[in-house]
Amino acid sequence: MTCRLSGNHQDMSYRAALEFLMGRIDYERVLNVPYGIREFKLDRMGRLLGLLGDPQERIPAAHIAGTKGKGSTAAILSSVLTAAGHRTGRFTSPHLDRVEERFAVDGHICQPNEFAAQMAKLRPIVEAMDAYAAGPDDPDGHRPTYFEITTALAWLYFLVHRVDVAVLEVGLGGRLDSTNVCRPAVCLITSISLDHTQQLGTTLALIAREKAGIVKPGVPVVSGVIQDEPREVIRQVCRDVGAPLIESGIDFTFGYTPPRLADSPTACGALDYDDNRGNARRGWPLRLLGRHQAANAAVALAALEQLRQQGWDLPEEALRAGLAEATCPARVEVLAQRPTVVVDAAHNRASVEALVQTLGESFSPKRRRLVLAATVDKDLRGMLAVLLEAFDQIVLTGYTNNPRAADPARLAELAYELTGRRLPVVLDPIEAWEAVRAEATPDDLICVTGSFFIVAQLRCPILSALSDSKEVPQCPAP
Repeated sequence: MTCRLSGNHQDMSYRAALEFLMGRIDYERVLNVPYGIREFKLDRMGRLLGLLGDPQERIPAAHIAGTKGKGSTAAILSSVLTAAGHRTGRFTSPHLDRVEERFAVDGHICQPNEFAAQMAKLRPIVEAMDAYAAGPDDPDGHRPTYFEITTALAWLYFLVHRVDVAVLEVGLGGRLDSTNVCRPAVCLITSISLDHTQQLGTTLALIAREKAGIVKPGVPVVSGVIQDEPREVIRQVCRDVGAPLIESGIDFTFGYTPPRLADSPTACGALDYDDNRGNARRGWPLRLLGRHQAANAAVALAALEQLRQQGWDLPEEALRAGLAEATCPARVEVLAQRPTVVVDAAHNRASVEALVQTLGESFSPKRRRLVLAATVDKDLRGMLAVLLEAFDQIVLTGYTNNPRAADPARLAELAYELTGRRLPVVLDPIEAWEAVRAEATPDDLICVTGSFFIVAQLRCPILSALSDSKEVPQCPAP
């Protein structure tokens, strides 16, 4: 292919840009996601970026893989780097309300006109690749996917905004992910638990090997993985590749003191961090709630120390300010008080356990009430086993913004098999929220969880409904 990006591209409306993107294969919205070199082709991603002038070669990256904690760790890293004066791009997925949320510079989300402008640059390149993939010279080729196009758009957006560093969250796995063509200054693996088992494997070791596919020769790897089986896999990969490894519990440790939000609704947790090199931080404020977020913050601090050793200017006051200011929507996010309303994107057993632990540490409600929807290919039985013990009331629903929603009737069957408890099913998620809200007293806690997609569907309607009663401000523009 000889097609290259030129400065002359036809203007594109925001609606046309969205329609073009939505017409691509989107594995976030496919019931049975394939996973292999035929569907996830790094050479295709490399070709796409090559036709754009290889923007990924001009910007160093912090590359983040892991089962859980990627988005929060990206938020913390970005917050600290921005506080230190480094212009920072952040690419995360999925989004809650608008696709532009995936692209941010110094915490400011891409605007619709900028999204359309970058898509206008991308479209002729993608269409040329489509034509090539359909021809005899590339019989096994596939058209660039939704995620590949958004990854490329992120690099163009970062280049336009002259960022100093890109913080990249892996979409799925690591080894075959379209972000895995970056030039990392540091790699991070936040955690390993059972998720996407149909694609990544049914054991922690197999999943760890896919996540460790982001490891590059000579590039330091910071790992928050503490289980023996996946930890040994990551160690072996780093030895084989020749990458320095910095591990939680060995090269750095952390402690966490949760806030009691019943006493002070705006209180932060306190993080203790020790890198075993004489650098100890005690009682640093952590705005993100939960012991699991303290683990993510520790991984971020260890990665920032690696950047500091490479010559990056990262003053202590920037580290402290970044931790205190970092936020991540839909991660134990408190939307209102009296009753307390929390939304969380937990969608496997490990993340549900972390949510329940955090609610127990930081809240003291009279009753706990839950609106639950889940994704069909997740560990539904394992999630329910945790949630049934933790909540006084559970209403089961689905979501309509993605075809992967589990049938709430199936959730009800599983709940009855586990405990003999019959849970109500309300098919419409907004009606499910309204039913729970109608029964709640000011001293209760209402939680919405089970999937990123149920939170995405309910978060703004909840905020809008509560703003009508002057409990919270209206849903902020993303």
